[in-house]
Amino acid sequence: MARRRFFVDNIRAGTAELLGDEALHLTRVLRVEAGQRFEISDNQAAWLAEVAEARGPRVVFRVLEPLESPAAPVRLTLVAALIKFDRFEWIVEKATELGVERLLPMETARTEKGLFEASRKRSERWRRIARESSQQARRVSVPEILPAANFDRCLAEPADHRYFLDEGVAPPLLGAVPPRRSATDQVALMLGPEGGWTDDERRRATAAGWLAVSLGPLVLRAETAAAAALAVLGSAWMAGG
Repeated sequence: MARRRFFVDNIRAGTAELLGDEALHLTRVLRVEAGQRFEISDNQAAWLAEVAEARGPRVVFRVLEPLESPAAPVRLTLVAALIKFDRFEWIVEKATELGVERLLPMETARTEKGLFEASRKRSERWRRIARESSQQARRVSVPEILPAANFDRCLAEPADHRYFLDEGVAPPLLGAVPPRRSATDQVALMLGPEGGWTDDERRRATAAGWLAVSLGPLVLRAETAAAAALAVLGSAWMAGG
């Protein structure tokens, strides 16, 4: 059985602290004791560590040895139009599991009124979801959840390859990936709102250098499209070229 992984703020002199709710879960639910081993990450590297002290909302780890951490196959940024928050949280969770490095929430012409302003109060919750999902997926680092931005700002998001998901006549995403690929490539994927893109947004995205791509003829929910497209991109870059 794989050891559980926890993120710590830093590692100093071979020790690290876990504080707050996660520490309470360890001490009160799992009832950890000194000597038990877990994996920890400081958002830079992963380590095997053992519990040196566990009391209430504080657990102290003693670092034992570094753990091998496979590099991500590609550096992914997901630019996702804001949708109802219970479903946007699903996007955050699954995008984290699928290896995104950055997630940028976006306001579009058809974004439901009020979501952009309300997103400021939700950002901390999204970061917590990303942290928990990163631990579950045994990631080394937690993805960055950026402040929500409007469509024009998102069009300027830099990347080596930029795709926006569209329905209809757009070519398949898998066929649009470049023949030569490496783990240092930066790829941005833009996901539209529930009502779809306006014609003006399509024109502006194309003019800004984003390539329209599709996942086939069926109409997918935004969260389904996000997971499917990220899986395609991750697999394509993992295969190399």
